[in-house]
Amino acid sequence: MRTLAKLFVKSPFAPLQKHMQDVNLCVEKLKEIFQALAKDDTKAVSRIAKEVSKLEAKADVTKNELRNHLPSNLFMPISKGALLEILSLQDDIADDCEDIAVLMTLRKLTLKEVLKEDFETFFKKNLETFELTKVIIEEFDNLLETSFTGREAEKVKTMVQTVALKEHESDLSQRKLLKNMFRNEELFTHGEFQLWLLIFKEIRTLSNTSEKLAHRIRNLLDLE
Repeated sequence: MRTLAKLFVKSPFAPLQKHMQDVNLCVEKLKEIFQALAKDDTKAVSRIAKEVSKLEAKADVTKNELRNHLPSNLFMPISKGALLEILSLQDDIADDCEDIAVLMTLRKLTLKEVLKEDFETFFKKNLETFELTKVIIEEFDNLLETSFTGREAEKVKTMVQTVALKEHESDLSQRKLLKNMFRNEELFTHGEFQLWLLIFKEIRTLSNTSEKLAHRIRNLLDLE
């Protein structure tokens, strides 16, 4: 709690940014899981999945501390409701990382050679969407200095537009991946096929939620 209080003194957005750092650790671990999968290292996949769950729990602690100890007398350039809504969207991303990690451990999986290129593009596009949204959260301090107006606000609005473009690219890459998968359906058992569909759906949620988060911040700028 003392650490959180110090963060609030530094900036009203610092605890939110701290939570995003925790969320980012979860996302980074997803990269490791798929690297382990590419090496057919089932033990590493299981180990990393457990690490994701621990990191998600850590992010939950940060989230709950922020919710429970948000100072009532703190001057906020945005409403507390808006801050908590942004926090909730960030939390959704951490939850999604854990969901993906758990799905990866339900059975031994192999990414078929015919899907590797399309999957790598799909995964990369989703990560790019998240990573740009994370940068927008990091820009909050600069927005605060300019009262959410001026050149900094325009910069963030442009970044939000880029997030939307990245999300669309993620959508297109998912369609290509799924078409490829259905063309090669005979290479999978029924269980493998269904599990990969669930994993692809959860990965797609990373960019969907990131875009929602970016647009929520854009809405704040439009209110100024």
